[in-house]
Amino acid sequence: MTAVPHAANLTRIPSAGAAEVVVIGGGIMGLSVAYHLAQGGLTNVTVVDRSYLCGGASGRNGGGVRAQWSSETNVKLMQESIRMCRAFARKMRIHVWFRQGGYLFLVRSEERRRALEASVELQRSHGLGTRMLTPKEALAVVPELDVNGVVAASYNGDDGVVFPWPFVWGFAQAAQKLGVSVRTHTEVVGFSTEGSRVSGVVLRKRDTAGRPIAGSEEHLGARIVVNAAGAWSPLIAKQLGVALPNHPHRHEICSTEPLKPWLRPLVADLSDGLYFSQSMRGEIVGGIGLDPVPEGLQQESSIPFLTRYAQSLVRAVPRLGAVKVLRQWAGCYDITPDANPIVGEVDEVENFLQLSGFMGHGFMMAPVVGKRFADQLRTGTPEPLFADWKLRRFKEGKLLKESMIIG
Repeated sequence: MTAVPHAANLTRIPSAGAAEVVVIGGGIMGLSVAYHLAQGGLTNVTVVDRSYLCGGASGRNGGGVRAQWSSETNVKLMQESIRMCRAFARKMRIHVWFRQGGYLFLVRSEERRRALEASVELQRSHGLGTRMLTPKEALAVVPELDVNGVVAASYNGDDGVVFPWPFVWGFAQAAQKLGVSVRTHTEVVGFSTEGSRVSGVVLRKRDTAGRPIAGSEEHLGARIVVNAAGAWSPLIAKQLGVALPNHPHRHEICSTEPLKPWLRPLVADLSDGLYFSQSMRGEIVGGIGLDPVPEGLQQESSIPFLTRYAQSLVRAVPRLGAVKVLRQWAGCYDITPDANPIVGEVDEVENFLQLSGFMGHGFMMAPVVGKRFADQLRTGTPEPLFADWKLRRFKEGKLLKESMIIG
């Protein structure tokens, strides 16, 4: 169904009433916005998702949470997000297994070393305890590493890992307790507009197998619509004639048989995008980027990924060559041309706000970004840290830079 151009065209579609804010996307970013809106007193909020909670990237990632970045904005945001993650279990009354074993970044070229040094200098200028390490010093953090070919490393012990599913559920449950409506298996198939302003969404229910339910369409009025659908965001925006430059890119992860605890930090190799950590149950959970991959919203697993991941993992830790892989899965990164998100208003449609393009790190940024985005919505006061993330930067050629992307 295409975008509905005017509210008058909706007379034959049953009305579900109206919401102050409709959030499209029940991943952790959308749920964080909804929760923080309700916490601030704006409870007439509806979150809709075409699948089940954790069905998208929020339930398919490695759970990493770090403040080691190369841009000031990301460093500042993640400092606050880590504090929020630390308090999350107690505040939301749900166990998320957040553990701060640190992130250990490896580089294998002089060019990468110089870039990493600049990032560490930036992080330290903002109060982080990140340290540059020699390959020998990296062995003191993870003695099982093979540092042959490693030129340098960086380490921050405050970075960590969280179990993704209860983190998502925690936001959903807390939001619902405050009055937010969370509607799963509900897709957006159109919009209503009044002039240049969005005024509502047309919803259609899907069954648990993902099939549309005929005759289930309904209209939900909205003063503000937030597009937080991750890799699906461009398809949502297209219905209103808004072209987003982000696109989905399949990324895969796998998990091994459980081993005795031996690995505290998450290890990431910036030379090829490898990352891996050890879960509370002992599995080695990790992934690596792979090109080429099928275009579009693909979430199937592949043998080429497993081959490349195994080669890189065994290069980093040779002893893991004998470990059995138990399961493998995939999710979609939400890729933008400059590896930075798209946040805020668009020029084409009023009150249609964007919150997407977070690559593979939207999960870790969701607590703080959701909070600050909600504050901006409630108060009308622009968030300075979002100023450079507007969609129009791509037309204006004001591209940003973030070099510490993994996976």
